Amino acid sequence: MYDRGKVIAGIIIFLALVTFPFFYKTGKANVQIEPKINTPVIEGLSEKKCVESKEFMRANHMQLLNEWRDAAVRDGQRTYVASDGKSYAISLQNTCMNCHSNKKEFCDTCHSYTGVKPYCWDCHIAPMEAKR
Repeated sequence: MYDRGKVIAGIIIFLALVTFPFFYKTGKANVQIEPKINTPVIEGLSEKKCVESKEFMRANHMQLLNEWRDAAVRDGQRTYVASDGKSYAISLQNTCMNCHSNKKEFCDTCHSYTGVKPYCWDCHIAPMEAKR
């Protein structure tokens, strides 16, 4: 065992490399992102309210969109009744994207941050960004 020093140094270097990702972010705050909802349509609304509450939409918007897809495509249901009793058309492009027309700043910012790639635009036409 004449190479004991090299083996111990190799183990220390290996452990340092393996544990580096865990300690790299220690003590650093997570950056909280906020989607930009300052579209002309939203700014013009007297009541800035989505089909459900802000908290619900942040947590469950993909489940809601999946339910809408199933209801519209499979069941032929074209109206969604929200928890407050108001009715909305089940339409990604005419209901959601009517207000949230800034896809790049609204949708893509959060999806990039969380590392998800939704398949909405496999079937739907991505909205054209309005220049301001």
